[in-house]
Amino acid sequence: MNLNFDIKKAKNYSSNSQIARVLTENWVKENSYCPCCGNLPLNEFENNRPVADFYCNSCSEEFELKSKNGNLTNTITDGAYSKMLERINSNQNPNFFFLTYTKQWAVNNFLIIPKQFFTPAIIIKGKPLAQTAKRAGWIGCNIDISNVANAGKVFLVKNTKLIDKTIVETSFKKTLFIRNQSVDSKGWILDIMLCVDAIPKDVFTLEDIYKFENKLKLKHPNNNFIKDKVRQQLQVLRDKNLIEFVDRGKYKKVML
Repeated sequence: MNLNFDIKKAKNYSSNSQIARVLTENWVKENSYCPCCGNLPLNEFENNRPVADFYCNSCSEEFELKSKNGNLTNTITDGAYSKMLERINSNQNPNFFFLTYTKQWAVNNFLIIPKQFFTPAIIIKGKPLAQTAKRAGWIGCNIDISNVANAGKVFLVKNTKLIDKTIVETSFKKTLFIRNQSVDSKGWILDIMLCVDAIPKDVFTLEDIYKFENKLKLKHPNNNFIKDKVRQQLQVLRDKNLIEFVDRGKYKKVML
């Protein structure tokens, strides 16, 4: 994987945004592989397709690319807020590639967030454009990846370092089971994963997780048995090898 862009591909463009789009899309097409099955190269959809940019002709996973100049931040600019929510709640929501690059046109971070981690909780609604704007009243949005569990941030390149392909594929496949969960179950699994991530130690106890009880109650006001639900979800994460059972009431985070 060559981390440098092929700047010759943008020689016919003058707009900075056009140059960035052409170079980043070409880089993904020429260098990336499918994080799910390892197939390469990825195929491009036709231009201006509203749902995704790339697809894998082996496993049919679809990917949309978001890129920016600079370091990776928690918020990433996206398009229309209403369209984003519509996509999240449909079967057409793709996985998202996030790519950051330097002023020297080289990749410094490239990660994928699998589509099962996209929920309304990570979408930040923007302010309507002023009445004097060309698209008056239009509402955009940002994607807040700080609300995505660590297991949902699968790096192919991290701080200019290539991540082993086997690790990428294993990490991507580990959470595919979430796609088959009901809306309620999916919400609980993702919430507990975030709670686990927030504990500042690798080995943790039930009591550590129970400290999030009030926060979980706010998210799930109709559940009067929060601790029971927490234990149930920890068992799910254990069975899927996302955490390890150490001893009674004690667990360990799994690191790839």
